[in-house]
Amino acid sequence: MREFYADLHIHIGRTSTGKSVKITAARDLTFENIAKECAERKGIALAGIVDCGSPAVIEDIDALVASGEMVELPGGGLRYRETTTVLLGCELETVEEDGAASHHVSYFPTREQLKVFVGFLRRLVTNLDLSSQRCRVPARQLLRMARTAGGVFMPAHAFTPHKSPYGRCVSRLGEMFGEDGLDRLAAVELGLSADSYLADRIAELAPLTLLSNSDAHSLPKIAREYNVLWLEEATMAEVLLALQRSGGRKVVANYGLDPRLGKYHRTFCLDCEEIAPVEPPALSCPRCGGTHIVKGVLDRIAEIADYPEPRPPQHRPPYHYQVPLQFLPGVGAVTLGKLLNRFGTEMRVLHEASPDDLRLVVGTKLAELIIEAREGTLPLLAGGGGRYGKAVSDASDTQVSMGW
Repeated sequence: MREFYADLHIHIGRTSTGKSVKITAARDLTFENIAKECAERKGIALAGIVDCGSPAVIEDIDALVASGEMVELPGGGLRYRETTTVLLGCELETVEEDGAASHHVSYFPTREQLKVFVGFLRRLVTNLDLSSQRCRVPARQLLRMARTAGGVFMPAHAFTPHKSPYGRCVSRLGEMFGEDGLDRLAAVELGLSADSYLADRIAELAPLTLLSNSDAHSLPKIAREYNVLWLEEATMAEVLLALQRSGGRKVVANYGLDPRLGKYHRTFCLDCEEIAPVEPPALSCPRCGGTHIVKGVLDRIAEIADYPEPRPPQHRPPYHYQVPLQFLPGVGAVTLGKLLNRFGTEMRVLHEASPDDLRLVVGTKLAELIIEAREGTLPLLAGGGGRYGKAVSDASDTQVSMGW
């Protein structure tokens, strides 16, 4: 067995013929371009594409298999050029009885199982061609439908203030799926503004596997968060064993943004247009006293946590803070091109390139930034209210020094 890099939440912007899928995603995010980017530039061995339920996308998938560009694997998934395996995913929005909405991703081993699931959706979704459409059922019913079709199910970006289980719907997943329903979840996705340390302040998550995925809306954003899986080979069957921690397969590490870089880490006042400068939980604006806010992930977790500090279970792998190359000051397209020409993929730049080799390619200053990004020691400004945090060149800012 060996390690495989996996990003299991990537969106499609357009089909090969230019039809819209994810309206807010880049036009060049086609099914084939995602596979190519993962194989040739990112170094991602397992890519979960979450808009495969669109009938127009299914046409693209079928055409790639028919042409031989992709091969359906006996263990589930589609192999692209012997390099990257694509898992067929479908992200949908569910609605609970009180009207609260959340997003969830289902994955299917084969095209036929995916098509069975899409058949279930036709009477429940208004426009299946578009991404993350509202499915007029609660989450527990969508879970049953996915499993009936032969798929597995995962709550997506579980803590974000918009369209997530903890952020918008419930304070416990057990309320949404029932106590026995938690056993039927393949994993829980953290989202960009959370990490496993924050999640492990909630007791019910202890038995579950946690994933850190990019939720990419453009090609450069692929693998801004990713997972390292210990597998025999890159197939869906092996991934499921890893999520179940069975047969020696497992998630050995999560790599992600420091939560401060996420768009919704701290509470943000929409009237003052400022991040709350107080210890969490900030449930109103400390400046104006108003509640016209976007509640931050850190603040929400502090509000509902069972424990004041994380209590990770024995099986929980380490979560490594890593700033993607595109977030670094001074790393533009030209510099990134130099790095990829020298080292091959972003995974090699971030994990394998020596400091001396980096200096030869980009000079001392940028090499030091890359090493700091790799080690998670780069000073950061916290994000909130839909604005990403950012890496900075010094730690003089108040939010950085206070560790928010």
